[in-house]
Amino acid sequence: MELILWRHAEAEDGSPDSARKLTAKGRRQAERVAKWLAKHLPKKYRVLASPARRAQETAAILTRHFETHEALDVGTTAQAILDAAGWPNGDERPTVAVGHQPSLGEAAMLALSGKTTPLNLKKGALVWLESRDGEIVLRAAIAPDLL
Repeated sequence: MELILWRHAEAEDGSPDSARKLTAKGRRQAERVAKWLAKHLPKKYRVLASPARRAQETAAILTRHFETHEALDVGTTAQAILDAAGWPNGDERPTVAVGHQPSLGEAAMLALSGKTTPLNLKKGALVWLESRDGEIVLRAAIAPDLL
């Protein structure tokens, strides 16, 4: 299984938190990462996104065909994210999970090390993991400013 943990891009400040939308910079961040993903993902993949507007907008830049999943919402746990994605033995299609810090960084570390050590993902950044034959492979870790 391949799992891409993608933090939503930069969003406006404001309230309610769930309604915050991407800034112009955030849209550019998401567009850069989505373009990179489109070059590297196979034809068939699935996308799960937090119900928060900024995550929905980030996911929509990659594809209009994504599932909203409560397990990726603000304040979720690392384990809930991994369970929602089916990690490590889930879908044969790569799964892109669009969500929030600190949960995504903790999910990456939990998948890699078995511990929820904090890992700070920059806005719009992603970590691409692969589980094969009981081994975990880090395929990529990239931030929008490097693309």
